[in-house]
Order: sequence, then C-alpha cells, then structure tokens
Amino acid sequence: MADKRDYYEVLGVDKNADDAAIKKAYRQLAKKYHPDTNPGNAEAEAKFKEASEAYAVLSDADKRRQYDQFGHAAFQGGGGPGAGGFDFSDMGDIFGDIFGDFFGGGRRSSMNNGPRRGADIRVGIRITFEEACFGTKKEIEVTLKDDCKTCKGTGAKEGTSPVTCTKCGGKGQVVYTQQSLFGMVRNVQTCPECNGKGKMIKDKCPDCRGTGYTASRKKIEVTVPAGIDDGQCIRISGKGEPGTNGGPRGNLLVEVTVMRHPIFQRDGYNLYSTAPISFAQAALGGDIRITTIDGDVLFNIKAGTQTDTRIRLRGKGVPSLENRSARGDHYVTLVVQVPEKLTSEQIDALKAFDKAMGGTTEETKDKEEADKKEEKGKKKKKGFFS
Repeated sequence: MADKRDYYEVLGVDKNADDAAIKKAYRQLAKKYHPDTNPGNAEAEAKFKEASEAYAVLSDADKRRQYDQFGHAAFQGGGGPGAGGFDFSDMGDIFGDIFGDFFGGGRRSSMNNGPRRGADIRVGIRITFEEACFGTKKEIEVTLKDDCKTCKGTGAKEGTSPVTCTKCGGKGQVVYTQQSLFGMVRNVQTCPECNGKGKMIKDKCPDCRGTGYTASRKKIEVTVPAGIDDGQCIRISGKGEPGTNGGPRGNLLVEVTVMRHPIFQRDGYNLYSTAPISFAQAALGGDIRITTIDGDVLFNIKAGTQTDTRIRLRGKGVPSLENRSARGDHYVTLVVQVPEKLTSEQIDALKAFDKAMGGTTEETKDKEEADKKEEKGKKKKKGFFS
C-alpha cells in the first residue's frame, strides 16, 4: 500500500480535523473533479476516486480509528477501498448534498413546484448617434403572454381543475437510486409526468390548450436614457414571460444598437473628431468654427498652430449615465488643409509670400541664379573696359 497517498493529504486537512472540516474539504474536491464536469478527463476521474476513497475512510469513525493506528495496512486483504471492500452506500447523503447544490438536484434542491420567476425576453432597437447621446423614447412591439381569461391561468377546462400528480405526489420531484462507481447513490430529478409542477391537467382549456396563457402583440414605450452606448441593455421590469406557481414575471431586456456618425467617434463618454483649418488660420491664429454634438462653437487657436494639433473642449462630450449633470470631453484634431487648385492670382500671392519667407520654390531659385549670372557678367564687362 506504499503507493497510496495519505488520506489526510489527499483531502488537504490536518490529522486532528473534525468531521465538518473533512466533509467541507471533500465537497470542494468532489465538485472540482467530478466526472460529469470533466468528461473524458482521466486525471480528474482518478483524483475524484482518490478523494472519495479518502472520505469513505475518514468520515467513518471506526475506519478512521483503524487508519490512524495501522495506516493503509488496516484494510489489506480485501477490506480496503482498492479491493472494493468499502460500502459506499452510506455516502448517499453527502453525494446528494454536494451534487444537489452543484448540479441542481439532490436533497437540498428547492421544490420545483414552488413559485418561479418567468424567463426574460430580449429584443433589439436601433437608434441614432444623437439619440444615444441625449436620450429618446421608442415604441416597440413584442409578443407577451398573459393569463388565459377563460381558465384564469389554471390551464384546465372550465368547470374542472388540475389534479395532484400521482407519480411525485405533488412534490414536483422524484427520488431514485442509481448504482455508481462508489455504490448506490440517491438522486433527485424533476418529475417527468408533471414537469415539476406537482399538478396535472386531465381536461385542458380549449383556448390556451392547457398552458394557462394566451399570447398577443403589444406596444411598449421604451425610454432610452441619455449616454447609453452601443450594445447596452435597457431593463423593463415585469414585461417578460409570466412566472409559474405564483412567481413574478420576467423582465424585458432591450438591447441597443447605435448607428455610426459621419463626424464623431465615441470612446466611453468622450468624443473625437477632426477639424480642417486653412494655412492662414494656422499661421495667424484666431477663432475657428468647430462642429460639436451641441452645434457649432468658436474656438480661439494660437498663431503658428501645427497640423495634427489636438484641442480639448471640456464638457462637450456624452452625458454620463450615472450622473446626468456630468459629461465627457470632446477632443478635436486640427488638420491644416493644402489647396489642390489655385488661381493665377493665388499662385502669385504664394510666390510673393515664399520670397518674403526666404524663398525655396524652383522658380525663385532659377531667378536667383539668373540674377547672380547677370551681376557676374556686369562685373566682367566693367573690368574689361577699365
């Protein structure tokens, strides 16, 4: 038995651990390595078996006493877990406890025929960029279920009523035992006859066919809050599917799609855009007109502004969903525009400007070279006649 790990080590508990600590440790390992949550994982299955074997010993006072005194040797000769000598049937409670919490069945699971909230309904709406920034109202049509007026939601034909399910006795759940790797294990599942309702309908209502509900198209006004972003949802309480057994209705979840804007890009509550300025504006400075979501505003730029300069318009971004009095900022990248077509007058003006700035155009260079040659020629001629 030397190849076996110490049972306390397997569960990760101290040798003086009480029953509660041992049970808690096993619960955690069983949830982590159970074959149902690790299909096809041989390593997880082996660890699950090892933990279950350790728990089978340490959770039993007599077996634990023998193990503490003799170790694995106490169960040699056909009496040990490896030889199949342990009775795992007494672990039904712990399995039900663990997997009832984890998988939705077991002893602790709530009765399925109790009140349950209805399912949520999801729909989508499409709004403009401006509507997302400042909010709006939209009317949508959805199919909603309501209690059948004929049977008052019971699903039974008028004059009759649902009867208690004979298979589960009205509990909505059935308990059965199953042979597993570790012996007989108790399991709890939803009653297949009544689908967990605990009641059965013999004579169904002709209007709702036993469902207890009728569906109809309804118009609902949706208030879209200012600052909502693409992909976010608006929740309208109580407009989803009806609950069962007296449970509340679900919610209506409206997913918002925001259309793109030709000028603005959004990042959180901040906006980004570009604004063209002329060379003269960039060089001289002064007021320029910038488009924002609130309309055009004037902004004073300094002389000598370079292209790709970014300016910040405080509080000109998107309103905050959390704080209606707060807004993001608007960042604008200034781009100096170069004209593609010029008149002869504009060309002459630019040449004059270029000359005043020290001239670097080809035409200016050619004229300078010609002036130099002419001046040089004059000097030679003067020297010849002197």
